[in-house]
Amino acid sequence: MNKTELINAVAEKAGLSKVDSKKAVDAFVDAVSGALKSGDKVALIGFGTFSVKENPAREGINPSTKQKIKIAAKKVAKFKAGSELNAALN
Repeated sequence: MNKTELINAVAEKAGLSKVDSKKAVDAFVDAVSGALKSGDKVALIGFGTFSVKENPAREGINPSTKQKIKIAAKKVAKFKAGSELNAALN
């Protein structure tokens, strides 16, 4: 499912216009992104938790030259599915 399909599904299930559902989806994405940028986590009980994980700097190997390279530390977004979402899948 891509963003357009998600907007259409939200519009259909919530009885909203596509314009309103696009605003809702965009607002959700902006709110989650903003919270993660500020270091917070977003927990939606039953659905899951969005959080930020910090990967430390490390050494890697360039596969084409076999030389060691340094990989910089970085932050990555992480999602852990909640119990209700896991139960719905099984």
